[in-house]
Order: sequence, then C-alpha cells, then structure tokens
Amino acid sequence: MQDVAYGTLLRSRRQELHARVATVLDRYFADLVDRQPELLAHHLTAGGDLERAVAQWLRAGQYAAARLAHVEAIRHFERGIATLAALPASPARDEWEIELQLARGLSLFTVKGFEASEAAQAYARAGELAQQQRDADQLFIAVYGLWQANIGSGTLGGAHILSDRLLHLTVGTADEGLRLQAHHTAWTTCLFAGEPLAARDHCEAGRRLYDPERHLIHRQLYGGHDPGICAGYMSAQVHWLLGYPDKALAIGNEALTLAKQVAHPLSLEFVLMFNAMLYLDRGEPELALQRLEMAEMLVAEQRLGFVMEPRFLRGAALNAQGRFKEAVACLRDAFAGGLGARTFRPYGFTRLAEALTSEGQHSAAIAAVRDGMEAQEETQALRWSAELYRLQGIALIGLNRLEEGEIALEEALRVARQQQAKAYELRAATNLARLWGERAARRAAARDLLTPIYGWFTDGFDTRDLTEAKALLDDLSV
Repeated sequence: MQDVAYGTLLRSRRQELHARVATVLDRYFADLVDRQPELLAHHLTAGGDLERAVAQWLRAGQYAAARLAHVEAIRHFERGIATLAALPASPARDEWEIELQLARGLSLFTVKGFEASEAAQAYARAGELAQQQRDADQLFIAVYGLWQANIGSGTLGGAHILSDRLLHLTVGTADEGLRLQAHHTAWTTCLFAGEPLAARDHCEAGRRLYDPERHLIHRQLYGGHDPGICAGYMSAQVHWLLGYPDKALAIGNEALTLAKQVAHPLSLEFVLMFNAMLYLDRGEPELALQRLEMAEMLVAEQRLGFVMEPRFLRGAALNAQGRFKEAVACLRDAFAGGLGARTFRPYGFTRLAEALTSEGQHSAAIAAVRDGMEAQEETQALRWSAELYRLQGIALIGLNRLEEGEIALEEALRVARQQQAKAYELRAATNLARLWGERAARRAAARDLLTPIYGWFTDGFDTRDLTEAKALLDDLSV
C-alpha cells in the first residue's frame, strides 16, 4: 500500500517530501544519522541534493567498512558513484569519485579476494583521476591497489613494474608510512618471483619501519590488511625457503600473536593461511589443518575472501597424513573451485603432483607438473619452480625413466641454488642422492652431494626434510 501511495505522487512532490525528511533527520535526529548514515544519504539522493548525498554515501560506506560490514559498504560506495553521474564535471566531483573508488576497491578486495576484477577497475579509475588531479597521496594508494590486483590475478610481471614504481616514488621521502607500503609490495612480489633474499631484505625494512599505533589506519587504505602482520608471516615464508625452519616458525608465531592483539579479521585470516603453509613445509600436517580450520571459520563468520585456495592446503595435509586418494580428489576440486589469488596456482599444481606421485599415478603427476609449469609461465610466480622439476624427476623415476628423472632432479638442484632456496636445494639433493645411492658406483658421489648441504643447516633438525636427509646420509655411510 505504501508503494502504491508513493507511486501516485508527482516526482516534484516526492522530491520535496524527501528533502523535508532529510532536513528533519539532519536537524533533530543526529544520533540516528550517526548510526545509520545511509538513511540520510537515501533521502538526500531522492530529494535532489546530490552533492550532499554523495558525501553521505561515502560516509555511510566508510562507517560500514569500519565495522567490517564490507558487503554493505560496497553497496553504499556504488550508490555514491551512481549519484555522481548526475553531477557536472568538476575537480570537486573528481575528488569525490577518487575517494569512493579507492574505498570501494578495498572493500571488494576484502569480500571477493585480491583476484576481484571489479576492484582492479576501481583502482584504475581512481589512479586515472588522481593523475589528472596531481594528487600524489591518492595516486600512491591507487597504484598500490593496482599492484595488489596484479598479485591477485596472477600477473607478477605487472606487479613487479608497479612495485618498482612505488619504491621509486618513495625515494628520499620522509614519510615512513609510504616507504613501509612500498617495501610491502616488494617483499610479496620478490617472494612469489623466486627472489627470497630480496624479499627478506624488504621484510626486514618493513618490520623496522612498522609501528602498530602510527600505522593503524593502513589496513583501511592498503590491501585491507595490516602491513606489520604481513611482514611477519611473509618473513616466516622467506626464512623457511632460505633454510631456517625453526626461525621461520618463531617469526610466524610472532605474527599470529600480533594478529590476535590487533584483532583485524582479514589480517588474522592471512596469517593463519600462511602459517598453515609453513607447517606443511615443515612436515606437520595436523598443525596445518588446525590453522586452516580456524581460517575457514573466520572467513565464514566475517564474510571474507580467501587469500589462497584453501583446498590446496587441505589436500597437501591429507597427502602428508597418507590419505592419498582423498588428497588427490581435494586438490582436483580446488582447481575446479578457483578460490584465492591465481598467483598460487603453481603451488597448487606442485601439491597435486606430489599427491599423485604418492598414490603411484606417475603419468598423471607428470601432467600436473606440466600444468604447473604452464601456470608458472603465465603468472611468472617462480617460487615453486625447483619443486616442479623435483616432482617431475620423482615421477619419471617412478616410471623407470631413470635418465630423464636424473636430469629433472639436477635441474631442480640448479634452480634452487640459483634462487638460494636452501629448503628446496635440500629436497632436490636428497632425491638425487637417493637415486645415486642405489648404484654401488655412485654411493660416494651421493654422500658427497648431500653431506655439505645437510651440514649447512643450523636449525630445524627435527623437521621432515632434515630427518629424511639425515637418515639417507646414515644409510650412505654404511
């Protein structure tokens, strides 16, 4: 009945009534407007007071986002952008759109993940307008958003260019916040690109610059998550890759403690997921599953997007527990679902190849490796390159194609050494030494290969890779 009555009013009369309601709300119901800013925004829009309406839609979206209601925030930002279309072109109009697009992009990242194309479009539009306005601060945020979108879509080459641009923009600046975020883009890009030493340097620079109080607002501007927490869990990944599994675990636990103190849902999700990955690399699947399940509950409760496909982690954990058939099914489902950033697809294929090899499906494992290498070429995410070659070698040996398998393992060793990824070097050397050790004439060479690599390590001797290497060395010494 209300809708019918409303429809009988002339447009001018409806506009007049909305304007009167907006005036009353503004004048007499300030508390209500503070709690429900979208109510005033609605009446201002329908009442034709479009400039004030745009400002109020922005405020409504920011209010919702601050309370982690990002689904509602996106709707408010989009209403503001739609309202802008009726305003004439002007610098003021462009300023409003920059703010709305930047805020919308951040909420889209939070809800839909970093692969959300709508977020990339929002940041591209904001960057275009900020460039025209010569607004350096807004341009920096827009470029950061585009960098994040490139990471999410699996375009690491583009991410490298944008990260370098941000680092260049902060040369000589006294703004520690901007320098922190430039390093933020670099540590992530370098890690995925297979440059762990550079990633470590950027993580350490970021951790020195980070202050939890001064940089509290950053999670509302850059990528929707806390840079200090990110520097921690990414540093943990880097240290494991460089050959320090116990130090990596300590850093990862520090990041988790900080995330619990900060109590920011998306940041907590990220540290739980990356720490689950770390536990898998250490050979501790039960702990990995605990972290993963906590992250999945958080995502469901807070309506968040996944940073990576969770079934990559679950499948790897099932495989480590000896549940090979379940692992393969879970990992195949993961590729069908396609959650999380595309940058992790090469990682998913390494886990699938590993599970298929464990189940004895060596030909299928080689096909998975081939898919992983294609994904790696597409994304330029080279972090898992050595692993792909190593798993190819294991599968070829499983098919009794020993010479080809040996060549693949030697390539895995070469790539790991080139990247200075000691963790992957140890794995490749262990597999190659095991192959050589089966031939009496090469047992000494196998021991000479593995001994210095194992001897390089200074911690993590109870982790899976190091215990396996030690057991093989003991066998080769007999």
